[in-house]
Amino acid sequence: MLYRFIVRPILFALPAETAHRLTIALLRVFSPLVRPLRSLLLPRDPALEVHALGLTFPTPVGLAAGLDKDAEAFETFGALGFGFVEVGTITAEAQPGNPKPRIFRLPADRALINRTGFNNRGAQAASNRIASARRRRTILGINIGKTKVVPNEHAADDYSRSAQLLAPLADYIVVNVSSPNTPGLRQLQNVTELRALLVRVRDTLDAARPTPRVPLLVKIAPDLADEDIDAIADLALELGLDGIIATNTTIDRGDLSTPRATVEAYGDGGLSGAPLKARALEVLRRLRARVGSRVTLVAVGGIESVDDAWARICAGASLVQIYTALIYEGPLLPRRIALGLAARARAAGLSSVAAAVGSDVNTART
Repeated sequence: MLYRFIVRPILFALPAETAHRLTIALLRVFSPLVRPLRSLLLPRDPALEVHALGLTFPTPVGLAAGLDKDAEAFETFGALGFGFVEVGTITAEAQPGNPKPRIFRLPADRALINRTGFNNRGAQAASNRIASARRRRTILGINIGKTKVVPNEHAADDYSRSAQLLAPLADYIVVNVSSPNTPGLRQLQNVTELRALLVRVRDTLDAARPTPRVPLLVKIAPDLADEDIDAIADLALELGLDGIIATNTTIDRGDLSTPRATVEAYGDGGLSGAPLKARALEVLRRLRARVGSRVTLVAVGGIESVDDAWARICAGASLVQIYTALIYEGPLLPRRIALGLAARARAAGLSSVAAAVGSDVNTART
């Protein structure tokens, strides 16, 4: 109530990116006050623990990449009730991103459009910042992308440099080839190019930190054709990839409540939030049907509630991530979803949320 009627109106009175930067700044300033709240806000319920990617997640509800771009506040986000936090997207070289304004709210759709373009201070700065964090308690995923000025034919070198710098600090690494805001990036989802890229990053991770092995995931777009999704799923099995994150933002603008003229005025960019819900779930189901339980699936895109998170888990996701809904619903959302998931599992007669993973698919096959 406090967030919805007081905090959110204040933040929404500011330009979206200004509000974003203010939020990160405040989290950094008030981190010493927020971090002790971890024991209150992060649910500690055995029914919520998820064993995936060689890790034990206290809850399956994480923060998606895009909010903490430079790994400035991941421990504070963890204290707010997230079971894990994914930072980035981080590129090998620092870059300012696309011209402003580049983030737009669509309140009627509970959505955002962004074309930030991987604005960040670079992998070395992120590495230094993460390494300086004291008493790390939050599971940390690091999302890496291609530096804009690097041509696709040299993308593997670029990703490899980021992987080398960040491997010693990451609980898992995500190769982002699916943002619509870096020219040509989505072309790297082509299986031939993606295979070479993932093999190179995997070799780099193994060299930079042989043990414990760094889990490697890839994040894909919802706009892929079904046959391309199948091809990436098959590639994940071929390479022994640890996980797939489904999905990134979409370039589709269909079925929005926001007036078309307003949407067109905002221009290009990735759409996130509630409108992505149906397609993200479709992609997840297709992946699960293809890879089964052999590859960890992480669901993101339009997850706003316990219902949404439970549907993704039953469709095959071991973990779920939120971002846009956090902006609309406030900082207690991850705790609320996690507790709701535990209640759903018990109501279904299950010992844990993890026991529900893929249950819809499993039931359909029996």
